[in-house]
This record gives sequence, C-alpha cells and structure tokens, in this order.
Amino acid sequence: MQTQRRSVLKKLVASLMAVTGFGLAAKAKTNPVPEKEVFNVVTDQEVPLFSGSTKLGNLVFIAGKGAHVAPFEIKAHTEIVLKELEKELVKAGSSMEKVLKVTVYLNDIADYKAMNEVYKGRFGKNPPVRSTIAVAKGGVPGDSLVEMDCIAYV
Repeated sequence: MQTQRRSVLKKLVASLMAVTGFGLAAKAKTNPVPEKEVFNVVTDQEVPLFSGSTKLGNLVFIAGKGAHVAPFEIKAHTEIVLKELEKELVKAGSSMEKVLKVTVYLNDIADYKAMNEVYKGRFGKNPPVRSTIAVAKGGVPGDSLVEMDCIAYV
C-alpha cells in the first residue's frame, strides 16, 4: 500500500509539473494533460461557483463536506462528514483507502480529541496525511462543527 501511494504521489508531482509548465517541453508534447472533469457544480445566480468534486487524470479532489443538521455534537457531525466524503469518493471511482490528503476544519479546537475518536481507522491501515485547522471567528459555514475535504486517486 505504501509503495502504491508513493507511485501515486510521483504521478501527482509529475502531473502538477506538466500542468504548471515546469515539465520538459518534449515530455509535454508526448503526454498531453488530460481534460478536467467537474461534478456537482454549485451555482450562485446561475453562475458556476464551485464543483463538489473534480477529476484530473487519476486524481480526485473532493470539496469540503460539512454536517448542517442537528444534533450539534462533534462526533455526530464527524460521522456525517466522513460518510459524505466516502459517498463522493465512491461516485468518482475511488475509496477511503485511496485518499492521499485530508484537511479538517474544526469550528472549535476543543473538539479535536472527540473528532479523532470518530476519524481514526476510517482510511485503512495507512492513513493519509492530514492538516487540522481551527477556523477563525464566524466558524465553519452552515453551522457545521466540522468540515473536511480530500484528495485521492482512482
């Protein structure tokens, strides 16, 4: 599993280099950048605002998922968010075990330990890298106590 993740990370770096123009010109001509696919586009007054998920090559980017329902308790919200992430990953042809990076946004850093109790073990034996951020005044949008986004491979 670790070898597979390293291979995916190498491909990610190569893809990013090609997309940003840091790759060799000859290499770019033989390996064109794949088309980006977007899903679940959210609009504001009929103008595209953001996509729920995006695929580029074998990478999947899942937008932040929150839990905008009662009960307003961190463990319940974490469970809802993780299930939503998993649902999006499966729709994109991936899985929780193929997640490379997760970003967690907590409404209150005091919820860190309780969030971890629900989070642990959800991504298999080799968990992804993770950043956890306590959001500034105003909190996570939509009254969610936690929001998560992720990057995975297919």
